[in-house]
Amino acid sequence: MDATVTAATTAGTPFSTLIRVASHEQHTEAETSTFMSDLLGGKLPVDAYARYTEQLWFVYRALEDAAGSLADDPVAGPFIQPELMRTAELERDLAHLRGAQLREGAEPLPATAAYAERVAECARDWPAGYVAHHYTRYLGDLSGGQIIRDKAEKTWGFARKGDGVRFYVFEDIPNPASFKRGYRELLDRVNADDLEKRRIVDECKRAFDFNGAVFRELGREFPLTA
Repeated sequence: MDATVTAATTAGTPFSTLIRVASHEQHTEAETSTFMSDLLGGKLPVDAYARYTEQLWFVYRALEDAAGSLADDPVAGPFIQPELMRTAELERDLAHLRGAQLREGAEPLPATAAYAERVAECARDWPAGYVAHHYTRYLGDLSGGQIIRDKAEKTWGFARKGDGVRFYVFEDIPNPASFKRGYRELLDRVNADDLEKRRIVDECKRAFDFNGAVFRELGREFPLTA
């Protein structure tokens, strides 16, 4: 376990700062993957974007299928907020990208299946671990996800905040900056002792590693051709 995490926790560093700093390396590795760099660089076809969106659908189903059962949990419950839910928007995007029968032929990559399975496992057995996955996904959607939306609109001609990129449009969150501040305050007040917080940080790193694995498999599926 990271000694800097132990020291920072006991020194009273806000948990929202701790979790961001401690997972920075894994976060950076995931978001600068070859696949994501090529996607954001406009080097890949729209099919690659559609396949990525499809993978997100499996992960968010795992996150949101468990939300109802965790709503009253003392650790995970405060993070279950309806305005964050993304599954319906993903399905709308996929209907636009793939057609109405979006579930036909939809298949998770091995890394995606492992990722979704871990999310479901945490939701079932370890709500604090679920919080780690909730944080890495939703706060990322509200932040770096907006870069993906902008690039997708410009690269493939989607209407601004329209079908194809609705996953990144949080219509029920009029002030994302304020919402993110409130979310970080929830992290700072999370109902967990120092040991549990260190476990959450470790799971956050693991979540970014899952994302990185998905990107690597997508990269193999959509290699750049000379």
